[in-house]
Amino acid sequence: MIGNVKNLKNIEFTGPLVHEASMKILVSENEGWNDHVMRVVELKKDGFSPKHQHPWPHINYFLEGEGVLEIAGVVTPVTVGNYAFVPGNTLHQFRNTGHKTFKFICIVPKEGHKY
Repeated sequence: MIGNVKNLKNIEFTGPLVHEASMKILVSENEGWNDHVMRVVELKKDGFSPKHQHPWPHINYFLEGEGVLEIAGVVTPVTVGNYAFVPGNTLHQFRNTGHKTFKFICIVPKEGHKY
């Protein structure tokens, strides 16, 4: 299976605790990966994810732009080429601090994908 992110549906995140955020699903059980889901998350200028926690971990690889990742109260700048592991049950948030779209890969176990 080979695909192109340009051909995927953009799914907007909604709610009072999220701003200018969306994702595209790259690989899931629809493509044969039964245990995990790989997504590309996009935060537009001034965008952010909700500050939240859940039982499952995140694995991230940063593709484009600049931002910060807050994990358990520690705010760390991230940019192209950085990667991160966010442990389960840990409060975290992604924020775009740059002037362009901030994009990153986010891999979660299947139970962590609600869309």
